[in-house]
Amino acid sequence: MHEGDFLYQAMIYLAAAVFLVPLAKQVGLGSVLGFLIGGIVIGPYVLGFIGEEGQDVMHFAEFGVVMMLFLVGLELEPSLLWKLRLPILGLGGMQVVGTTVLVSVITLLVTDLPWQTALAIGLTLSLSSTAIVLQTLNEKGLLKSEGGQNAFSVLLFQDIAVIPILAIFPLLSQSHGGSEGSHLWIDQFSTPIRTLIILGGISAIVVIGKFAVSPILAFIAKSRLREIFTAAALLIVVAIAELMGIMGLSPALGTFVAGVVLAQSEYRHELESDVEPFKGLLLGLFFIAVGASIDFELIFSEPALIAALVLSLIVLKFLVLLLIGRVFGMKHDSNFLFTFSLAQGGEFAFVLFSFALQNEVMDTSVTNPLIAAVVISMALTPLLMMFNEFVIQPRFGTKESGERDTDEIDEEHGVIITGFGRYGSTVGRFLQANGISATYLDFDPNMVDRMRKMGMKVFYGDASRLDLLNAAGASKAKMLIVAVDEEETGYEIIKNAQKYHPHLKILVRSRNWANSYKIMDLGIDQFYREYLDSALRLGADALKFLGFRQYQIHRSAKTFRKQDEKLVRKLYQVRDQKREMLQSSKNLIENIVQVLKEDNRRIGKDKNEGWNTEQMKKDFKEVMTKLEEREKREEKEDKDNAEE
Repeated sequence: MHEGDFLYQAMIYLAAAVFLVPLAKQVGLGSVLGFLIGGIVIGPYVLGFIGEEGQDVMHFAEFGVVMMLFLVGLELEPSLLWKLRLPILGLGGMQVVGTTVLVSVITLLVTDLPWQTALAIGLTLSLSSTAIVLQTLNEKGLLKSEGGQNAFSVLLFQDIAVIPILAIFPLLSQSHGGSEGSHLWIDQFSTPIRTLIILGGISAIVVIGKFAVSPILAFIAKSRLREIFTAAALLIVVAIAELMGIMGLSPALGTFVAGVVLAQSEYRHELESDVEPFKGLLLGLFFIAVGASIDFELIFSEPALIAALVLSLIVLKFLVLLLIGRVFGMKHDSNFLFTFSLAQGGEFAFVLFSFALQNEVMDTSVTNPLIAAVVISMALTPLLMMFNEFVIQPRFGTKESGERDTDEIDEEHGVIITGFGRYGSTVGRFLQANGISATYLDFDPNMVDRMRKMGMKVFYGDASRLDLLNAAGASKAKMLIVAVDEEETGYEIIKNAQKYHPHLKILVRSRNWANSYKIMDLGIDQFYREYLDSALRLGADALKFLGFRQYQIHRSAKTFRKQDEKLVRKLYQVRDQKREMLQSSKNLIENIVQVLKEDNRRIGKDKNEGWNTEQMKKDFKEVMTKLEEREKREEKEDKDNAEE
């Protein structure tokens, strides 16, 4: 009687997440598998708390995937995408083409389906689950590894490939009469016109995102109402998703493009933080819905067929991925991670199979078993990755030459320095010269070996990993100095330290103003720009060679540093308003010049004043005379006291 009750349904989904996900995490299964198990338990084939309405929830929950790809886009600046073009196009292109060809050929050989249907099946099954793979890699801290980055590149290519796949499906239609079940307005046009409309829609997203969204967000930000900004962030995602849906394309891909466009916006971090909670909740709902949608009735009625489909899908993709990894020269460990993480079907399969039905490329007798196989393969992904982690890697994941294990850290000190390159090593040697011992961590094996030859005990390992930070004695240390070269690694170290070791005093190396702003976003006030001191030292030497006295140089450099640090903190307050920031920059820089001029005027215009050598000699002589007189006076008093 409660099946139509929204609050009842919400309670069931939340209860499944609250009770089963922490349990799954505790036994080492991960949150994704916990959500999937939760969906199976509350689904129609176990406890029966949800029934057919689960399909409606699935459509709603797919919006979590949309938000996830929007956030992925926000993390990818166009320059980074360009840098990753070779792995994206090379790895991704070979994987999609190779899997499509292999699956299509085998389908033609073992069935009597037409080639159009076989090709559609191959294209659909070539895609992997972006949601499950990224979530699992993130949880295990493997997304930034070589295998994780290559898997990410392939997933990006697959998400982009959805557009041409959707465009191909109508051409594979068996009826030659178009899509009878589709009521999209765009379907009334011919294929060339539809293509132009689609390209126009994507171009509109790019242009509006680049030139219109930032001024709108600036206007909203002036209201200083966080909830309105959150509403604006959700509006952007929903509007783009709806626009892509109207054109019959993937909403997730549209929001991904929008995220990439907005990646260079000054509002990137605010958008990310506002959308993140909704993404996490909806993704969890999506995984629960996937688990609940597993058709056990079909599985039990045709277990051999479903098992054969699942096994064939995983094995075929595994072989293709393993071969591609070898072709691209991946190390064994990375190749196994890359292969096991992508050997499943993807959430876009639900969209593509539905679209194939609409366009009469295949019928339900074909799609239903395939959908069941895709769902099961997605549910098995966390288990496959656990199998790789605990069975394959220890036995067969032979490390290539040049790759090494993380060092065993056998000492603990009050200070931990992460990053022992040109910056961190200077800090470390300075502390050591003053009798302060520290634990040094670095992820560059060559740097570690070089420093050890110089007598510095440096440990090899990735300090962004919580287990390494714990092994370094973070729970007992007093201070953490973050001096790594990679900014993102530095942010991860800071977040882990703040979350798990809040007692640590954190000092951070900063590369530039933008890096400083992000560090301040994380709540860190003690940051040190790496080129400020060396630049001031060069400027001070320039003044010295121009004839300025040492006192004036020292005072001027000290004043400039103080004012420049104030400048960074003041600009941080208006970093989201580009126009105000430019004007503030101009005013504050002029103010620094004025302060220095005023200070120079106060100590005298003559550049030879200050720290005058002759005057210092006279002052020193006077001090020494007074000390001698005091000593004589004290000796006389001691003598008189002794006589008494």
